[in-house]
Amino acid sequence: MKKFQLNSSVFLFVLILSFSVSWAALSSILEVTPGSLDFVGCLQSHSNNVTSISQVTFTSRNASFLPTWQVHVQNTRFLKPSTRKPSVIVTPVDETLVQTTLFCAKKHGYELRIRSGGHDYEGLSYTADVPFVMLDFTNMRSIDVDVANRTAWIQAGAALGALYYAISQKTDTLYFPAGVCPTVGVGGYMGGGGYGNLLRKYGTAADNVLDARFMDVNGNILDRKSMGEDLFWAIRGGGASSFGIVLAWKLRLVPVPEKVTVFILNKTLEQGATELFHKYQTVIPAIDRNLHMRTQVYGEYIGNTTKKTIRIMFEGIYQGTTDTLLPLLDEKFPELGVTREICEEIKMVQSTLVFWGLPSSTPTEILTNRSAIAKINNKSKSDYVRKPIPISGLKKLWRKLMENDQSAFLMINPFGGRIADFSETAIPYPHRAGVLLQILKSVNFNGQASDTTPVSLRRIAWLQSLDELLTPYVSKNPREAYFNYNDLDFGVGSANYEEASIWGERYWKRDNFKKLIRIKAKVDPLNFFRHPQSIPVFSTPLSDM
Repeated sequence: MKKFQLNSSVFLFVLILSFSVSWAALSSILEVTPGSLDFVGCLQSHSNNVTSISQVTFTSRNASFLPTWQVHVQNTRFLKPSTRKPSVIVTPVDETLVQTTLFCAKKHGYELRIRSGGHDYEGLSYTADVPFVMLDFTNMRSIDVDVANRTAWIQAGAALGALYYAISQKTDTLYFPAGVCPTVGVGGYMGGGGYGNLLRKYGTAADNVLDARFMDVNGNILDRKSMGEDLFWAIRGGGASSFGIVLAWKLRLVPVPEKVTVFILNKTLEQGATELFHKYQTVIPAIDRNLHMRTQVYGEYIGNTTKKTIRIMFEGIYQGTTDTLLPLLDEKFPELGVTREICEEIKMVQSTLVFWGLPSSTPTEILTNRSAIAKINNKSKSDYVRKPIPISGLKKLWRKLMENDQSAFLMINPFGGRIADFSETAIPYPHRAGVLLQILKSVNFNGQASDTTPVSLRRIAWLQSLDELLTPYVSKNPREAYFNYNDLDFGVGSANYEEASIWGERYWKRDNFKKLIRIKAKVDPLNFFRHPQSIPVFSTPLSDM
């Protein structure tokens, strides 16, 4: 981790050595908008290298401003002229500039948005309704894998795909239990909990975070020991950007076999998909922890006819060989019909390719190339299922999906196993024991100029009606939702606990949300780090409400 370290004393030394350059000299290098003049001047006055500042700082008059903003907007529904953009983008190469950016944003009244990968579902890391500076960690993405100690330090701007690739270059028998989308940035991912194909074996990504480098509102760089266990608890699943700036995470790598077994099997209604899914809900959350089997559900036409059906894609990954997997499924789920012919034994890193829809033979280097991975263009919502959805409920769900114009799909992941071993309060992520399934519901805006065309608005309305239909079949009091799939439809009010609890308890449940609020009040009492669904600070102490 030595390569990442730059402590506060070094930062002060840089400030002492900084020299003054006139604004005219700076503006000849970096064009700025009037609203950002003071901020960029502040950066310049606290730096000893004006040219360096110009290379990593962008304003709206700079030719690189829009491409820099656009490149990691992973949800293209925000790529439209009406989206509010930052006054300034800063892409630091070291921790000193992160400290300077924080200092200048506070001094000149800007809010700060922090982007590591740009996958946030409401664009909160790169949009805002107020003047803001975007701190983009694209230039801070170093990864240091320590095979002997089964750990890795990874900077906030690195993506999951790059992490997996870096691990695979050193060993085939270690991995990290995170998601399958290669372009997700780790800075925010662990901050929301993070789940993936190893959740039943090893829990969430945040369950496997060992340490962090973290900058608080005063610019102090902290590790787990110096920040204390309360703050370390909060940033692992409670939305780290509510409390400060994650610079890097220290991760526990977990053992995996040299080869894992994957399979993909499609079933339609005519092939018994309803009955299969009904059984899937109870069998798979309770099965051997080495097996994870997610499903994707679509409505589609039958051949060239006008008749519709439902197709369910069963995607399995087993931490072992085909010879061991097949007897397990023959015993527990023979109806599914998994055969040797559809099983493939591959390296764990290759399984990430398969679950992202690529052939296992694809060169794994693609995982490091963010521009090679397709972006999304959708609106999504999440739910948790704690009781099996009955056949009657599934039939209602299928009918609703067949009403859609084929812009929708469901992504369903089974829980149980290791993720349920942890207490709901072990970290802020609370969706643990008793959860059978997590459901991601999405509609896309493909073929539409924006998400506000009549067709797009009908798709959004359909998604809302799907949400209503599922109400009897998903968790209650609260109706749980996953913070990394943030959803502003829940509301953004935070004037008092009653208002904030409408959305906060859905993400974290009551005990965790209240604890997060108390920690926030201690570490960021003036609520500098904020966005529409950040942990709030109340004028009245929580204990008095």
